[in-house]
Amino acid sequence: MTQGAGQGPEVERTATLRDFRVPAYVHETGPFVHDVHDVHDVHDVHPGDTAPPLDEAYPEGYTPTQRDLPVINRGDTVQVAVEPAPAAAPQPTTGPGPLFVVGDVHGYLDELMAALREQGLVDDAGQWCAGTARLWFLGDFTDRGPDGIGVIDLVMRLSAEAAAAGGYCKALMGNHELLLLGAKRFGDTPVNSGAGTATFQAAWLLNGGQKTDMDRLQDHHLQWMARLDAVEEVDGYLLIHSDTTAYLDYGDSIEAVNDTVREALTRNDADEVWDLFRKFTKRFSFRDEGGADAVRSLLGTYGGTRVVHGHSPIPYLLGEVGSEEDGEESSDPVVEGPHIYADGLAIAMDGGVTMAGKLLVRQLPLDA
Repeated sequence: MTQGAGQGPEVERTATLRDFRVPAYVHETGPFVHDVHDVHDVHDVHPGDTAPPLDEAYPEGYTPTQRDLPVINRGDTVQVAVEPAPAAAPQPTTGPGPLFVVGDVHGYLDELMAALREQGLVDDAGQWCAGTARLWFLGDFTDRGPDGIGVIDLVMRLSAEAAAAGGYCKALMGNHELLLLGAKRFGDTPVNSGAGTATFQAAWLLNGGQKTDMDRLQDHHLQWMARLDAVEEVDGYLLIHSDTTAYLDYGDSIEAVNDTVREALTRNDADEVWDLFRKFTKRFSFRDEGGADAVRSLLGTYGGTRVVHGHSPIPYLLGEVGSEEDGEESSDPVVEGPHIYADGLAIAMDGGVTMAGKLLVRQLPLDA
């Protein structure tokens, strides 16, 4: 039996920020002190270290030992009203069905169920009802939100139900899957990083790890996460989790990348998994000048005509959040749907559900 949808115990949220501003360290190039607070598992981090910007210009030793992005409690924010998408058309019962993609879920199981119902993928009981439709999750099922294990259980169940109906439900590896795997496997084991010595446990807590998820994590969840692919190409769409070119470090074909990632997890070396995690945490490669060329480098290597990714919340890509340093008032991010950018070559699917945005489930191709 899988866990009930959204019926998990009441959880205690990780400490969160109460606005949408990017922490000052994101933009710093000078001295900083890591924000470890009550976490005592990050060692050898001293004033005078340098905080890297959250873009592709990471120094070789970059490590996400601080919060990767603000962890924001939806209950502390004004919820954004978003008009529902038109009801999905009836699904065919034979042949390849329509293709859907899901952005970052981060434990928000109730929001996920509502979005899947809205698109006609599950019925009122939460059962697969989309026939031969094809559904891809882009990773980051856990952390920050209340029921990450419930999300994984749902995806596993829908995978079986969709397959029985002639469709499929599949998922990609996100950086938070690597983070949770590392925290479970390696705990407080020190790993080498550019900011001194760190641990998976500390990084997991700093980036929204939920104790209730760890308590409910079982071997079959770990095995499922460890077997996830990192890259896939479907109907001309190159599906990845992170908006980074770091995938190129792991192979010159989709098969090679996926094999390399799985083999690294099989070897169970803490430093190797940490390096994989930190590279999958990179972001914003497709934004700003040169972004389209970065997308083309991936498409030219792995195929496809467009990249579809999660990982970086759309409000950050749109510049709708400010910095703590800029002195400007932060406004609530409004997410209407996926963000198409980089000369039309990239589609961002992380609607910012952790920051009062929207959990996105959309059919490809997108309506004009």
